[in-house]
Amino acid sequence: MTLKEEIQRRRTFAIISHPDAGKTTLTEKLLLFGGAIHVAGAVKSNKIRKTATSDWMEIEKQRGISVATSVMGFEYEGYKINILDTPGHQDFAEDTYRTLTAVDSVIIVVDAAKGVEAQTRKLMEVCRMRHTPVMIFVNKMDREGKDPFDILDELEQELQIAVRPLSWPIDMGERFRGVYNMYRDSLDLYKPSKQVVTESVHVELQSSGLEKHIGDSLSKKLRDDVELITQVYPVFDREAYLAGHLAPVFFGSALNNFGVKELLDCFVEIAPSPRPVQAEERIVDPYEENFTGFVFKIHANMDPNHRSCIAFVKVCSGKFERNVNYRHVRFNRMMKFSAPTAFMAQKKEVLDEAYAGDIVGLPDNGGTFKIGDTLTSGEELHFKGLPSFSPEMFKYIENADPMKSKQLNKGIEQLMDEGVAQLFTHQFNGRKIIGTVGQLQFEVIQYRLLHEYNAQCRWEPINLYKACWIESDDLAQLEDFKRRKYQYMAYDRQGRDVFLAESSYILMMAQQDFKNIRFHFSSEY
Repeated sequence: MTLKEEIQRRRTFAIISHPDAGKTTLTEKLLLFGGAIHVAGAVKSNKIRKTATSDWMEIEKQRGISVATSVMGFEYEGYKINILDTPGHQDFAEDTYRTLTAVDSVIIVVDAAKGVEAQTRKLMEVCRMRHTPVMIFVNKMDREGKDPFDILDELEQELQIAVRPLSWPIDMGERFRGVYNMYRDSLDLYKPSKQVVTESVHVELQSSGLEKHIGDSLSKKLRDDVELITQVYPVFDREAYLAGHLAPVFFGSALNNFGVKELLDCFVEIAPSPRPVQAEERIVDPYEENFTGFVFKIHANMDPNHRSCIAFVKVCSGKFERNVNYRHVRFNRMMKFSAPTAFMAQKKEVLDEAYAGDIVGLPDNGGTFKIGDTLTSGEELHFKGLPSFSPEMFKYIENADPMKSKQLNKGIEQLMDEGVAQLFTHQFNGRKIIGTVGQLQFEVIQYRLLHEYNAQCRWEPINLYKACWIESDDLAQLEDFKRRKYQYMAYDRQGRDVFLAESSYILMMAQQDFKNIRFHFSSEY
């Protein structure tokens, strides 16, 4: 296959939603259809001790939630699919925001009973900012939920995007009979099955066979609904979808394997192949011969036996090859990688080559990579748009076992590399402060330090409102500020000055009193 053909058959997308909408379950079923797994893990069931493929960390198995983005790749009908299953919990939103910089399209999962929730709105804003094409899967139709037309109205209002149903449910809850596939003009009858891929029955909408399968009243309602949809909603336009202006909507039940294949079949047909990526210097086209890529995520302890870190690299252009020298732009150094890996969540296999759109794992044992690092065939390039936001919660981290200080320091170092939290060192007393966007992250850090690094930490309170990075062209004023605010100054891991404001009032006064100082609430400036 030529380079162009290889790249055109790739589909790299993220699945995002509010917690508990069924995102990880949908990922499982997509893998099941792709033949990547043979039995889907029950994400919540304690009776079945199979956990979801994408939730492989110990804490994820215990809590039944995703706390880290998982990467999975498989082949499906001639396409190479790369799925990134993201955490839905808002405490891990930053991981999800960064993941969205590495995908070409997104599937949003919405719970039919709960509709659009706060976290989904936030994630949609990031998609809109980046003009990422969005497809919506309304899940849990086998339970009682909102009327499908009400759901469509809510999607348009809350997500601020035009929608077009490409499948339509026939009743819901215990009366759920199936969906009419408007993209293929066929009827798919519902047979609940969590493990087996069931066959569809295909019937034309206008044929008398419809009554035979779902009865007279449901047939009439379905025909009326479909007629109303064609009058009210715009005809599906692939260009509008690719531009991020129109979202196709599908209905189904991920847990019972229903509506998922219809979603996947339509997705591989209409979703974009890898798209151009904006670097600081220029726009990078995926079909360029030369390899370029950037690190969007780092994960410590993929294999606890080897204490290994993995840097996830999104290939932006050309072809990546094993044992070929590539330039690490930040270090200005050529490097070759003997064991690049392809992923199936935690399981990984060595790959010889990867193309634009693929996600490659590079072993990183010596702190070689940081989030945002660029690799190229030699060109000086910097990819942008990988922000670190100002944390909202802060605690001092203290060593609870003085015999294990080395393990604790290594653990903190590696977990901070992942970008799930930020580490600041107080300039006044030298104490380490961890900043996060949510309480759950503190629990995850403490749990992982203990179970992955055999190190115990304890948290101590600190009263802070915001951490902001400061810079100024007026060096005298900057020094004056740092001297006056000495008790509230810290360094981040790059040694940059950070002002720790105790309240919004103190921050406002500082901004008013020191007009020549710029206060940044994201580390990407």
